[in-house]
Amino acid sequence: MSDLFIIGASGTKAYRQAMAAIAENIANASTEGYSRRSVTTVESGSSTATMTTYIPRANFGGTEVKGVNRAADPYLDAAVRYTGTALSNSTARLRWMTDLEGALNDTDTGIGKLMTSMFQNIDKLAASPNDTSLRVTSLDSISRVAEAFQRTAADLSQVSSGIATEAGASVEAINRSLSQLADINNSLLRAQPGTSAHAQLLDGRDAALNTLSANLNVDISFGAHDMATISYNGTTIVQGDAATTLALTVNANGSMAIATSGGTALAAPSNGTLGGLFSAADTTVQRRTSLDTLAQQFVTDMNAWHAQGLTNANVAGGPLLSYGGSAASVAALITDPAAVATKSADGTLNGNLLTVSTVLRGNGSAEQGWTAIIATQANLLGSVKAEYTTAQSRSDQAIAAREAVSGVDLDMEAAELLRLQQAYSGSAKILQVAKETVDAILQLI
Repeated sequence: MSDLFIIGASGTKAYRQAMAAIAENIANASTEGYSRRSVTTVESGSSTATMTTYIPRANFGGTEVKGVNRAADPYLDAAVRYTGTALSNSTARLRWMTDLEGALNDTDTGIGKLMTSMFQNIDKLAASPNDTSLRVTSLDSISRVAEAFQRTAADLSQVSSGIATEAGASVEAINRSLSQLADINNSLLRAQPGTSAHAQLLDGRDAALNTLSANLNVDISFGAHDMATISYNGTTIVQGDAATTLALTVNANGSMAIATSGGTALAAPSNGTLGGLFSAADTTVQRRTSLDTLAQQFVTDMNAWHAQGLTNANVAGGPLLSYGGSAASVAALITDPAAVATKSADGTLNGNLLTVSTVLRGNGSAEQGWTAIIATQANLLGSVKAEYTTAQSRSDQAIAAREAVSGVDLDMEAAELLRLQQAYSGSAKILQVAKETVDAILQLI
């Protein structure tokens, strides 16, 4: 009769723990990074017990919980990390390439359109070179182009600053993940496999790995006790409970470099959010350099064109613009309408104005240089958008595949809960029957 009590008690205990696992799943159905739990039961070893004075024929010991299972697939987890790294890279690049295109501002208030408007105003002045109002309009157009160079340079500088700020936040997230992984590795040394505590540590480990790989293209390997070892371009940054933090350096031109906290230089990241930010920073540096070169060409060409003409006082045209080493320093110099050199050397009143199309426009001109910058940026942005779409699709597929294994399906959990509830009720019924049987025997005695 004692076997019935042992069997019934072991069943109620095992199914109570199994239902607790179901309840944990339901409670964490929306918890990010949570992997579904289940309980494995085995036949109790007490059924093999023997007594020297008793020959067992049917000795049963009930059931017992072997351990808590965590539904996870290492391959699918790695696929999610890999596709997540690419998606984070594309997301960062898309954001800042979009902002970079906005900073270049190819609208009516941008350099290109204002430059075209300036040439149109000069053409109008060529039709009436002595019209003071047209001279004022032309000088104002030149000033507007200079201001557009200044404004665009400032906007590109802000893009560089924004990229640097986000890169700093990304490095902080990386360092937090590295520290968390070192702590989790230390805890895994003491955790008993097959327990809920061990499963929780593995969830935390994978969440930290997802955050880390989303920000940086690291290499991940697993050793004893499921501890993670992290390396970056051959440099180990997490080993056991020791972690090496990273430091970011932002250069004056907006480019960036990364090193360990100890000062060891590391290669620029090629993937993840930080890799996307490094790429965006380099592209922004290129656009700023191109803008400075274009501004210098524009100032040089405009001043050279104006110097070949004569004013109404037959004085050679003075510099229209100044350039102090960057697009941000471009400034208009002439405000006096009478100082505009409209005449050519032979005395033709609009002779110099008529050379604008051949001297300042056409192949190799600043106007075409601006068009080339805009076209290059537009092509790059289109490419990044296509990469982002592909990366998003691959990441979604990888996540869906992992969720099919690790995710919580509330309908399935509800059905499993009903099954376990019936099994628990059956075990409780065994205890009740055993009790009633013992009571009946005692009453007979």
